This record gives sequence, C-alpha cells and structure tokens, in this order.
Amino acid sequence: MDSSVPTHSLLTHLECSRTGESYDADIPQNLSRAGAPLLARYDLAKVSLTPAGLAAGPANLWRYAQVLPVRDPALVVALGEGWTPLLPVERLRAKLRFPRLTLKNEAANPTGSFKDRGMAVAVARAYELGSRELAVGTAGNAGSSLAAYASAYGLPAHVAMPDDTPRAFVAECRAFGADLALVPGLITDANAHVQQGIRNHGWFDMATLREPYRIEGKKTLGYELFEQFGGVLPDVIVYPTGGGTGLIGMWKAFDEMEQLGWIDSRRPRMISVQSAGCAPIVRAFENGEDHAEMWQDAATMASGLRVPRAIGDFLILDAVRKSSGTAIAVTEQAIRAAWSELAAHTGVFAAPEGAATLAALHELVASGRVDRDERIVLFNTGTGLKYLEAWFDEGTE
Repeated sequence: MDSSVPTHSLLTHLECSRTGESYDADIPQNLSRAGAPLLARYDLAKVSLTPAGLAAGPANLWRYAQVLPVRDPALVVALGEGWTPLLPVERLRAKLRFPRLTLKNEAANPTGSFKDRGMAVAVARAYELGSRELAVGTAGNAGSSLAAYASAYGLPAHVAMPDDTPRAFVAECRAFGADLALVPGLITDANAHVQQGIRNHGWFDMATLREPYRIEGKKTLGYELFEQFGGVLPDVIVYPTGGGTGLIGMWKAFDEMEQLGWIDSRRPRMISVQSAGCAPIVRAFENGEDHAEMWQDAATMASGLRVPRAIGDFLILDAVRKSSGTAIAVTEQAIRAAWSELAAHTGVFAAPEGAATLAALHELVASGRVDRDERIVLFNTGTGLKYLEAWFDEGTE
C-alpha cells in the first residue's frame, strides 16, 4: 500500500441527492432509500489544503485526500490515476481560431480512461469498508478499470458488458483476472445481469452512481482544472455524457471549492455532449424535463455514450441548467470527422467520446453559443486504441 499519500479524509456522512437525508458513511452503501445517488460530505471547515500548498502533494488525485473518502492512507493503492495533462493544442487552436482552447487528456490514466479516477477511490473505500467481491455492469472502460484496481487489491471482480463491446475491453478484463460476462443488448442489460449476481451472491455494486465514491474520484477533475488554470476556472467545459459522473463530480467540486473560499459563485458553462444515436439527456434538456426517459434502440460507435438511461439524470440536468450551459447531440458522421481532425491536429488519438466534444464545439460555434476568446476545455475521456473496430469498421482505413 502507498504510505506516501498525505493527510487524512475529513468525510463526515453521506447525503441523499434527492431528499437530503443523512446516511452513515462508515458502512457500505449503495442508493438511498429514495433510490437516488448518495453524495459524500466533508467537514470543509477543517480542510487545511490551500491552493498554494497543493503543489506539494503527489502528482495524482490523492493530492486532494482531505476531500476524498478513504480514511486510512495506508490502504490506498495508487497506480498513477489523475493529474492528467491539460494540453494547449496549438495547431487545433490556430485552425479553429480559438486562442484559449485546451484539451484535458484523460487517456493518460492507468487503463487509458477517466474511469480510473472513480474506481481508484471507490475500490479503495470498498476495501476499507470490508467489501471483498465487487461487480459492475459497463459499456467498457469502467469494467477494465474495476478489473485493474480489484486485481491490485487481490479482490474478485465480476464484470458484465454488451457482447459487441470493443475487444480491447474484453482482453483487459480477462488479463486482469475478472469474471467477465458478455451480455446481448446494452449496458442496461449488463447491469441487469450484475444485479442478479448481487442478489444471489452478495457482490458489492460498483456501478455508476450506485455507490457513493466513484463520483469522489471524478470530482478531482474539477480540482485539477482549478490548479491547471492558475487558480481560476475555465469559461466552458465540453463533456461527453453517458452516465455523467464526471460532469456531476466537477459540479460538486466547484461547490466545495466555493465553500473553501477558493473561488466565488461563478461557474463554467457545462456542455453535455451525446450522440444523436443515444441522447436522452439532450432530449430531456430540450423538453424542459428534470428526468430523462429511456432512449430506445441506442446505437453509437462511442460505446461510452451508449447509455440509454442515467440514474443521475436529474443531477446532470441541474448542473447544465444552473451553469447556463446546454446539452447537444452530434451525429455519428460528425463524431467520425472530428475523430480524425482531433488526432491530425493534436497528436492525441482520442476515444470517439472525446472526439464528440470537438464535433459539438463546431456546432456551438455555428450557433453562436461560445465566443472565440473564451477559455474552453474539451474532455477526451480515453484512448482511441480501445476502439479500433469502430475506426476500421466505418471505412476510415
């Protein structure tokens, strides 16, 4: 275990995101009694971290340990998660005439995706609380990440994913020793398979927002942006949205930073990006709804966006609306064009989910919803090397 992780958690309790009811943070928890995600709360008045002092921390997400839930630093297995580069992408800036455009490259995480942030924290906390058999239904990256961190702790991991998930994810899970089930259908069907195992065998559910701590790892994206922008926040965040944990997590981080006195009440405009082949959040946003109905016949090459129903839909929509942001769907053709454009002008072979943010930026520019002098962050959530079937199957060779 990594004893170099500094300080300790100031976690106090969990709170239902819908009702505000408090829950004990020191026993394993999944959803609240209202069927809503639980959010970790901290004694922020006791936080001794300061913006100036953050640089002395480790170059991973555990630099924010006081506002993360793991109480015993000795239980942390750090594989290098977090503190990913914020790239200035100069050639893309020049092509698009956006002088302050940046790319947050989450492909630099241990298994090549942003899922490592959430799983690093959630697996460590599950281990600390005594959970010894973990399970997740996934579109791909979350399964690889759970398998990796479970293997680092010596824990069994049960992963279910759609049977047409790109083969790289299958190979990773099997290499890490996970019990892998390939299920016909979508991530909702994979989740149903896992739920059966949870009921029958007592596995602990690590699915998106069905336990409280993956969001805590994801919120470190917000803290990192604050640091990497020199103590301020960007104007616009363009984020590919499947389950939406990263977007919700950043919004939570901004609230915590305001309570800490690091920032004021101003927030980046949060742009939720989905594929036109699976856009439940966009439809709900456009219809003025607080919840997103199930998307029928979901289909997209960006498997991480193929999430027909997100349990945190109301939290995503709330952040987008309160930030004066928007939700936008982009076509498969636009994603494919942006995939090539992003690689050719940045040197980053992004996941198609990351490429979707560039496709969205083109539409945002055309509709006048962003200004060229704004500080805009595009999020690449993973490496394109895991999506080679999608690259070749669509005739790009």
